[in-house]
Amino acid sequence: MPGKTASYFRLLFIILIQIFVAGSLFAQDLAEVYGKITDTGNQPVPSVNIALAGQPGGTVTKADGSYSLKVPANRDLTLLITFVGFNPEKVKINLSNGERKEVNRRLSESTTQLPDFVVEDRQIRSSNLNTIDPKLATMIPSASGGIEALLKTLPGVSSNSELSSQYSVRGGNYDENLVYVNDIEIYKPFLVRSGQQEGLSFLNSDLTASILFSAGGFEARYGDKLSSVLDIRYKRPTKTAGSVSLSLLGASMHIEGSTKDRRLMYLFGVRQKSNQYILKSMETKGDYKPSFTDLQGMLIYELNPKLEFSILGNYARNSYIFEPVNRETSFGTINEALQLRVYFEGSEVDRYINYMGAFTTTYKPVKDISLKLILSSFQTSESETYDIMGQYWIGQLETDQGSDSFGEATETRDIGTYLDHARNYLDATVSSIEHRGTFAGTASTTMWGIKFQHEIIADRLNEWSMNDSAGFTLPTHPEVPGQPGNQSDIVVQEVVKTRIDLSSNRFSGFLQKSWEPESRTGKWGISLGARWNYWDLNKQFLFSPRGSVSYKPDWKDTDIVFRFSTGLYYQPPFYRELRNQAGEINPDLKAQTSIHFVAGSDLNFRAWGRPFKFVTEAYYKYLDNLVPYDIDNVRIRYYATNSAKGYAAGIDLKVNGEFVKGVESWASMSLMQTREDIAGDTYTNYYNDEGVRIIPGYTINNVVVDSVVTENGYMPRPTDQLITFGLFFQDYLPKNPTFKMNLSLLFGSGLPFSPPGTVRGRNAQRMPPFRRVDIGFSKQIVGGSGEENSTKSAFMRNIEDIWISLEVLNLLQVNNTISYTWVKDVNNRQYGVPNYMTPRQLNIRVSVNF
Repeated sequence: MPGKTASYFRLLFIILIQIFVAGSLFAQDLAEVYGKITDTGNQPVPSVNIALAGQPGGTVTKADGSYSLKVPANRDLTLLITFVGFNPEKVKINLSNGERKEVNRRLSESTTQLPDFVVEDRQIRSSNLNTIDPKLATMIPSASGGIEALLKTLPGVSSNSELSSQYSVRGGNYDENLVYVNDIEIYKPFLVRSGQQEGLSFLNSDLTASILFSAGGFEARYGDKLSSVLDIRYKRPTKTAGSVSLSLLGASMHIEGSTKDRRLMYLFGVRQKSNQYILKSMETKGDYKPSFTDLQGMLIYELNPKLEFSILGNYARNSYIFEPVNRETSFGTINEALQLRVYFEGSEVDRYINYMGAFTTTYKPVKDISLKLILSSFQTSESETYDIMGQYWIGQLETDQGSDSFGEATETRDIGTYLDHARNYLDATVSSIEHRGTFAGTASTTMWGIKFQHEIIADRLNEWSMNDSAGFTLPTHPEVPGQPGNQSDIVVQEVVKTRIDLSSNRFSGFLQKSWEPESRTGKWGISLGARWNYWDLNKQFLFSPRGSVSYKPDWKDTDIVFRFSTGLYYQPPFYRELRNQAGEINPDLKAQTSIHFVAGSDLNFRAWGRPFKFVTEAYYKYLDNLVPYDIDNVRIRYYATNSAKGYAAGIDLKVNGEFVKGVESWASMSLMQTREDIAGDTYTNYYNDEGVRIIPGYTINNVVVDSVVTENGYMPRPTDQLITFGLFFQDYLPKNPTFKMNLSLLFGSGLPFSPPGTVRGRNAQRMPPFRRVDIGFSKQIVGGSGEENSTKSAFMRNIEDIWISLEVLNLLQVNNTISYTWVKDVNNRQYGVPNYMTPRQLNIRVSVNF
């Protein structure tokens, strides 16, 4: 560990120890409320949220519907009992010191009428974890859909591709985000280059019961990544139900249920997606044949109240076949408007097949202890093959509006050909065994875990490209090919040819303790913990302390919580970071380091007689041992060296609540800057005898008489985005709530970029801002009409509701740029041609719930 990082570590460790000791000094008078939550059929309802209005913390019901919650004594409190799909309950309590009170409730299922919105259920206020209603993931209009589409509207989260489920958080890249489903870490394919190839993400919103998301400063129980964590819990069904959805982009179906004694629960989902309809509208015309299939299932068996077994399985098959025909793109400026035409030959065939299985045993020897043993394995088999030749023509467009040839190409700048070839194959297996435990004491909660992980990687890379301009291969030289001593032989560029076999083991663990002491002026929430990690490939041992503290003052007219979190975060390299752009691996690559400082506030307030929440977080992340990288579309290409340091700083703002009575909407805005300093990124300026800097392809006098070596210093990271704004808005007709509208709006200022191989001014240019609006209109055609079941047919009595929706994707018809295609003329002058995303499209969707 570098000296500077070590000093930060010592200071951070001392601060956390002081907070830990200070927490025991708070006196507290506590009581306890306990009970059982059931449905109208007297069956237990698990995972019900139990919390105090305006207070941090809370708990959820267990599998048998039981719960217990420590509460402040001698105070008037409101107990909130909420769960998605059920009407909320509120109970007034005031308990003396040490008193135990039983509160049992029978929840009724919510009808098709719009229920009152409860803000307290949307965030765990004492932490920086946000909760998201998974039902909204099926409502948001989006080309990709799913849970990730919701995340992109949150503060600190950004994405410039509607076809991809990947996202960056607070200046990190796509590989810096943790994703868990039922405590099992989720992996994604390795070889994906673009959103068109990506297909379906693992997360199935039809199966999801709860969503927690943290944009930084997360707890020690979560793993070793630098940016964010997404924690998903799948449903524990208590009755038979299901859904079917059909649209122009694909279809999905799920079914769930349990036996009468609730000892066996099942959950199955299938999804099929084809974005062929959207891809045909893109500028590159051709024969698109994408097909993405995902099957998931979960079985839960409760042997007895103390012992439970569960199995989670997934099969995903993504196939992308593409035969391009032609492309026509206009680019440049008003003064220099250009057009690129390309005629293609060849095809691309990509396939990604993933398997995932997990077996979990949960044992509760006593009431307050839960022990888990998780066995899991992920396997992927991926192939990426293409041979595509493009013959291109660059012309200058007529910009005189009075000319008869306005907008037409009147002058040829260059003609040429390029050939791209790849035969890439990758097989990977990641297997693990993990133990997790929880002890819920009377005044605190302790969590711990230990994990062993084995990884096997087999990678076969063979790719290259060749450029030809006006009959000359690039780079071109005047000599005769084949003659000794000259540089005129044909050069194949971007050659990567290698075979890599890698096997390694990782060991990790964590310990975390949380408690909520009270003082005379308010209530505190404290969480302290640490992680450790060892990888036998690079022989590096890591220790990662983390901590957070929250304070809710007893202010009579203001319901606000202040919180602060910090920690030393490591990201040990995975296979993608180990491999550089030449296809070579660096087994000595060390973990990237980040020290998080996150301060925020959480304010509940009322406007127009309705509840709202305003959340603010300011953060600073010191980054060290960074592995520099370049991004092309969604493909990340690492340098495989710990050669950079940097920082990320910003502020996130979010307001959510009932902008329209009864339904939740939110708006978020983020300001962020992230920079990095790459060691040794020097470049040389060459000058001619006239004192003019020589620019190949532009200057006439290229005789070098002087040179100056310069270092870049701090430059923007590839994800540096100054401003992002997200809006998710819901509305309905006041007198007929079966007519609904959902809108998603995203804005992001331009991302940095530079021509490939550029050292001078790396990432000094900016793409145009990202702007996108998607809107959906829905009508409930079955359900919510007040029709009695006795008047319905036998089939329709099993249908809960049917919705039909019309979505307008990219409503404003904005040509958003995702990346650039670089072509050269015979003088090695480069042209950056923007690759645009999808234009305006319509989508029709029919959804049935039963």
